[in-house]
Amino acid sequence: MPLPRVLKDSKTLQGIAWMILAGFLFVGMTVIIRYLGSDIPAVEAAFIRYFIGSLIILPVVIRHWSGWPKMPIAKLYGLRGLVHGIGVILWFYAMARIPIAEVTAIGYVAPIFVTIGAAIFLGERLQFRRIMGVVFGFIGALVILRPGFQEISLGQLAQLCAAPLFAVSFLLAKKLTATQSSSLIVGMLSIGCTIVLLPGAIWQWRHPTLEEIFLLTVAAFIATAGHFALTKAFQAAPITLTQPLNFLQLVWAALLGMLLFDEALDPYVFAGAAIVIGAATYISHREIQASRRVSATTVKPTIPLDK
Repeated sequence: MPLPRVLKDSKTLQGIAWMILAGFLFVGMTVIIRYLGSDIPAVEAAFIRYFIGSLIILPVVIRHWSGWPKMPIAKLYGLRGLVHGIGVILWFYAMARIPIAEVTAIGYVAPIFVTIGAAIFLGERLQFRRIMGVVFGFIGALVILRPGFQEISLGQLAQLCAAPLFAVSFLLAKKLTATQSSSLIVGMLSIGCTIVLLPGAIWQWRHPTLEEIFLLTVAAFIATAGHFALTKAFQAAPITLTQPLNFLQLVWAALLGMLLFDEALDPYVFAGAAIVIGAATYISHREIQASRRVSATTVKPTIPLDK
């Protein structure tokens, strides 16, 4: 069966495809932020990126705007902008100071919070295969980090603090997909983060160079597309399925860090990446099989019995 037909017939496959695309896009943004380094303050870089992202998405938000949302939805938007904005500052700080693969690996504690939170607050079923996908992905990250064998730096600490904030943001996004469009969710995140980041950007402002503005503009385009793909993944499949696939970002991050920034790769990185890939591949394969069984069960009763 042609791939487009398979994707059209399976929400699970659509969620997987959107999540993999989001991973590619977010790693692309990561490379840009790593290249910029620590010359520009983290909060200023984050503000410029989200301000430009807001300008990009604003026409779409206006087109889909149907009036100010009700207070419960508005609170969800506001809370997501706040926690994501703080997380972004910490992430930008970490990204400028520690290797790409390390930032990505530390970020893998976020799916642990996401999976637990989805079960507690969203009522999603914690199937064994999904739990194992997250657990083994986290084990792979630990193999790369080797905690206890190196001193914890400020960059590592910043990323550790950012991870649960991003987990809350993902859970809020999943909650919003029940009633809100993808474009509006992404647009409101950009606007919310811009507002949250503005005071810190003013406090630490220094005039950015033309190169910095250009690169942050490119990052804004890539990241906006990434958030759109992420939201589409949340709409198509359960969050406890899509999160383990996020581990594949480690592979792209490690390779690009090595090729572009001479960040050394050691055997532990390859061993951890192998665990991550194995976990992501296994969870995707099992979910596709389960989706096909459900589809077959649903279609079967519609076949005429009096042929």
